[in-house]
Amino acid sequence: MLDLSSAKPHSTNSAIDDCWNRIGVHGDGSCPELKQHARCRNCPTYSAAALRLLDRDLSAECVAESTGHFAQVKQLEEQDTHSVVVFRIASEWFALPTPVFDEVSEQRTIHSLPHRRNVAILGLVNVRGELLICVSLGRMLALEETAATQAGGIVQKRLVIMRHEGGRIAFPVDEVQGTYRYHLRELRPVPATLAKSTATYTKAVLSWRDRTVGCLDADLIVHTLNRSVA
Repeated sequence: MLDLSSAKPHSTNSAIDDCWNRIGVHGDGSCPELKQHARCRNCPTYSAAALRLLDRDLSAECVAESTGHFAQVKQLEEQDTHSVVVFRIASEWFALPTPVFDEVSEQRTIHSLPHRRNVAILGLVNVRGELLICVSLGRMLALEETAATQAGGIVQKRLVIMRHEGGRIAFPVDEVQGTYRYHLRELRPVPATLAKSTATYTKAVLSWRDRTVGCLDADLIVHTLNRSVA
C-alpha cells in the first residue's frame, strides 16, 4: 500500500489536501472520519489522494534520474558456464560433469566377482544396502597406481557413485576436490603427449589451481562401462 504519511502536495497538484498530516493519525487526530475508518489508510479521501499522487507529472529531477539509470551500460553476466567435479586418480586430475554424480562416500569393502572377464570390473560394493558394481576408472584410463599421498599428509580415498541410464555404478578415486565452474573458452585441446588410453576418454583439458585437469567424456565412459558389465 502506498504510504502518504510523509507526502506533501506537489506544486502541480496543489489541490491535494494532506489532511492525514493535519487532522488524521499523523496530525492531531481531530478528523471526524476516524470514528468510522479508525486509520487514514482506510478512508476514501486518503485513497483518492494516493491516486492523484501517482498520476502527477514527473519532475525534471525524477526524469533525469530515471534516464541516467536506464542509460547506464549494463554488465553482462557470464553465460554458458559449466559445472564439473574435480577428482584425482593416481597422479592425474580429471573432471566429470556434476549432473552425472549421484554421491561421494567413504571407501567400502569391494567383494570380488568370480570369473570376471573385464579387468576394469573390481567387484561389488554395498552402499546403504544397495549392491553396486564397482569399476576401476584408473584401469580404463591405463593409469599406474600410486600411493595416495600429497604434500601435507595422506589423502583419504573416496568412492564415487555415478548415475547413468542403466542405474548406478561406483568407482574409487584417490581424492575429490569438489565442484568447479568454468567457461567454454577455458577449454584447451587434448595434448598429443597424453597417453592413448587417457586421450580416448578425454574431450579437453582445463587449468585448475595450477594443475591440468582432463575433462572426461561422460557419455563415452558410461557407454564403455555398460558394455563392460553387460
